[in-house]
Amino acid sequence: MDNNERLESLLESLIKVIGRVAIPVDKVAEIVNTSPKLVRAFNLCDGTATQLDIAKKCGVDPGNFNRAISRWIESGVAFWIGSGKNARLLHIYPISIPTKKKEMRK
Repeated sequence: MDNNERLESLLESLIKVIGRVAIPVDKVAEIVNTSPKLVRAFNLCDGTATQLDIAKKCGVDPGNFNRAISRWIESGVAFWIGSGKNARLLHIYPISIPTKKKEMRK
């Protein structure tokens, strides 16, 4: 592992730890949990895929996904890294996918 990879790994870990302190898991789930597809899409926001790639992989309408992203960013549970065509979404940490309807936000 070279120094850049170590630094990236360390920064990713710090973001997740600080994110959990700042915004508890139940609050992140409340913000994101509108459907299992969107939770899966949120979890794929790990800084490696484009917005379009994530939408296609999860079968989410790009327009709905764009609105969800805006909501996540405004709520502080996700943010952009990079700019332009190199921009990628990064969540503060992944959450579990709901298995039952009542686990989803009403």
